[in-house]
Amino acid sequence: MTRTRQTSTSDESRPLLSYYDETEELPPQRYGTDGTVHATTAPTADNDNNNNNNNNNNNNDDDGLQDINFDDDPDNPQNWPTPFKWSVVALLAMTAFSVTFNCISLVPLAPSIVRSLTPTGPTPTDPSTPPSSVKSASVLLVTIWELGEAAGPLLIAPLSELFGRYPTLNFFNILLIFFTILTATATSVPTLILSRCLTGLAVASNVLNPAIVGDMFPSDQRGSAMSMVFVAPLVGGAIGPAIASAVADSVGWRNVVWGAAALSTVCEVFFLCLFKETYKVAIVRRRLKEKSRVADRANALTMGGGTGRRGHKRTTYSEMTWSVGSKREAWGKKLRDSVLRPFLVVFGSGLLMALSLLGSVTFSFFYVISVTLPEILEDNYGLSGAVKGLCFMGFTVGSFLAVLTCNAFLDRIYMALRDRDRDAALHVLEPCSPFTSDDSPPPQHEEKPEYRLPLTILGAFSMPFAITFYGLVAHLSLPLPFLLLACAMIGANAMLTLIPLMAYVVDAFGLFSASAMTGVIVSRCLVGTFLPLTTAPLVDRFGYGWGFMVFGAMSMALAPISVVVYRYGERWRGFCKYSRGE
Repeated sequence: MTRTRQTSTSDESRPLLSYYDETEELPPQRYGTDGTVHATTAPTADNDNNNNNNNNNNNNDDDGLQDINFDDDPDNPQNWPTPFKWSVVALLAMTAFSVTFNCISLVPLAPSIVRSLTPTGPTPTDPSTPPSSVKSASVLLVTIWELGEAAGPLLIAPLSELFGRYPTLNFFNILLIFFTILTATATSVPTLILSRCLTGLAVASNVLNPAIVGDMFPSDQRGSAMSMVFVAPLVGGAIGPAIASAVADSVGWRNVVWGAAALSTVCEVFFLCLFKETYKVAIVRRRLKEKSRVADRANALTMGGGTGRRGHKRTTYSEMTWSVGSKREAWGKKLRDSVLRPFLVVFGSGLLMALSLLGSVTFSFFYVISVTLPEILEDNYGLSGAVKGLCFMGFTVGSFLAVLTCNAFLDRIYMALRDRDRDAALHVLEPCSPFTSDDSPPPQHEEKPEYRLPLTILGAFSMPFAITFYGLVAHLSLPLPFLLLACAMIGANAMLTLIPLMAYVVDAFGLFSASAMTGVIVSRCLVGTFLPLTTAPLVDRFGYGWGFMVFGAMSMALAPISVVVYRYGERWRGFCKYSRGE
């Protein structure tokens, strides 16, 4: 039984089943980067075994795409014009702002929202219902977003590595808009909490923004772009609570959510119009696919014997069946490997697990502040409404100053440490090295991702004092400026820890940066969801002073991780096959 290939070049003119007759899906033809066909052999058991062996020997099988020289290609994102690259960074920052505004705007409103959606909720005349029920639901409404963000990257990161950044980012941005609308129309507390969780699940920017920056910029230029991506969420975190409190007081909290949905829609329109693919493997794979189709049509027109109608080679039913099964099996394997890769990267690297733990606990202090600050402002200082929302700017001001510090010094520290080690290597080689002659090139010293971590060390060891100071201010009811200063200190140390840490992950894991970032983000979101739930019991049992000393001790116990990674990270990375040897 045979099947004749269609000759029309129009996709609309082909029968449905002729999709499986494409030459690239027939038994093994290989194409070079110029679109030429190298060899054609029939599928045999030996060939299958060889192919399986080759696949097993390659951890990231992209059909040899990584062997292609892409450095001087105009489609290489690192070769794009500098203004265009920074416009993409601005678009990423705009999206991060919208996501943060969506997330943080409901934080000061959570208790009132829960009470408004709970008809039988606690009231002054209803002492039978424990007040802790509203408090627990309010905390969960704030932190459940992070639980969704913990689940989303497990799918977002591998899909971006399999299909590219562009389709993955746009798909999940549209999902985020849909779930935000679901939040605005929620009529019960469980529905509201579920919709917030799903909205967090659809957030792709936290996973892909650092990876996209890594796609476009070389190692010694990523610090400024990474800092800009982090500035926008800080602005959203600063003005979000204030705007939300003012809008909710006048027209209700639902209009706050509708505004967040409109802002996300505007960002997605810009993405659809301006954003381009940045993932090297996806760009090269698409190019090879286009060239292979051109070569297929050219070769089909020149085929000689064994032809059917219109001079085209016949495809037997067994060959077609083998082609369909082989293609489905290959794509199934790639999808399976891509979904499992984040787990392999995380659990295959003790270094990444340690950094994830440090980053997650540091990040969770933001939500610890978010769920305790409104109560402190109301009980200790008698503030409410928009004024209470403005007090969240203390955290943002400190974070913004830290981002400016990273923007000014992150790349400078990286290059200074690189040049210092390079000069030290030249000094060691100077007495007897043949490289010291005028006609010989100097040795190229390796650039280490660990050069990113000095600011992380500073932030990690300062955080315990900041979080303890916050608890003492609340316990002693010191003047309001001291409380705002404590919030600013926590925000500054959090950014000093997290920004260089994420830049380190991008540098150290290369093409697997999205999957590596998943490990950091998943652990961060899980801890950010559940650690704040322990705040109320700690405060009820020990008070703000001793309760926040527990958090300070936890932070101090984790701070040495940054020093260990800085000192021994290069050796530690060597034990993980997904880490790039720097």
